[in-house]
Amino acid sequence: MNSLLLGSFPNKASLVTPGGSCWRSKNWTNNCLTSIEGGPTCQECNRKHIVKATSGQSFESEPPAFDSKRILTSVKNSLDAFYRFSRPHTVIGTALSIVSVSLLAVQKSSDISPLFFTGVLEAVVAALFMNIYIVGLNQLSDIEIDKINKPYLPLASGEYSIGTGVTIVASFSLLSFWLGWIVGSWPLFWALFISFVLGTAYSIDVRVPLLRWKRFAVLAAMCILAVRAVIVQLAFFLHMQTHVYKRPVVFSRPLIFATAFMSFFSVVIALFKDIPDIEGDRIFGIQSFSVRLGQQRVFWICVSLLEVAYGVALMVGAASPCLWSKIITGVGHAAMALILWFRAKSVDFKNKASITSFYMFIWKLFYAEYLLIPLVR
Repeated sequence: MNSLLLGSFPNKASLVTPGGSCWRSKNWTNNCLTSIEGGPTCQECNRKHIVKATSGQSFESEPPAFDSKRILTSVKNSLDAFYRFSRPHTVIGTALSIVSVSLLAVQKSSDISPLFFTGVLEAVVAALFMNIYIVGLNQLSDIEIDKINKPYLPLASGEYSIGTGVTIVASFSLLSFWLGWIVGSWPLFWALFISFVLGTAYSIDVRVPLLRWKRFAVLAAMCILAVRAVIVQLAFFLHMQTHVYKRPVVFSRPLIFATAFMSFFSVVIALFKDIPDIEGDRIFGIQSFSVRLGQQRVFWICVSLLEVAYGVALMVGAASPCLWSKIITGVGHAAMALILWFRAKSVDFKNKASITSFYMFIWKLFYAEYLLIPLVR
């Protein structure tokens, strides 16, 4: 009890005389003031401190549970910021496309083996590291534009400093090349290298005439088409075909279809991604097709291109010698064409949220196509 009492006083304890008066130490405080006029006695002060101590109140720091909660909140916020920084719709698209194209190299059921999964995992991880480099560099180069177009991104909102962004981007590019090198697959390494070069040329703003291709509509579209339609299809297929399975180079019918179809889709993504961002692009001199031709016109060009692509896919499916492939690919592409048309008619061009929502719907169609591509035979 004595230690409890002493711990509750910030200064030295006062001594009470038999007559009820209070003898004060040199370090007297107002916590225990005794006066003839009727102020509180030291006994009353002691009783108050005992009540506070025994009731569980403390003058020390908050309990450990508070610190744990604060740490968990900090970790959650950090993960959320990185999630937004990584642009998850592109991450999903990259991973799904690589898995889908890798399945095109499968010729028999025994090909689905640990060797297959190892090869796919190597390709997906290396490509995702490079994907984060590319989208991160784009954000570093577009901080002022994103404050208007995408203020929720970590660099635009101030959650990440420029130094943090540079560190993440540099680290993931090095990790991507390191993994590509130790795997020893030349198709994989060249896919990473070409993506790095094109992604850098697309975004970086260092006042060099031949860089920052996103300023020019045609160059920007060609850059995205080269990566999404050509590099992903051919390089990752060859990674599985030549490096994993040790087979000669072949260009099968499904691979040719995937490359042609995704060329249409990549052009659509390249055009459509600028439709919601027209305000910031116009202010900062980015001459996208949406700025030059108008949102609504570019919107319907994109929808028309996709409808043409679905029409071609229907013909390819109908020509398939495999009945189950004919049915699945035919029904699947017909359904997506109809859904696209009815969804497009409901877009409100005066509402940025409506346009952005449709853009994310385009990415969902992109994912769905990669579910159908392995079934094209």
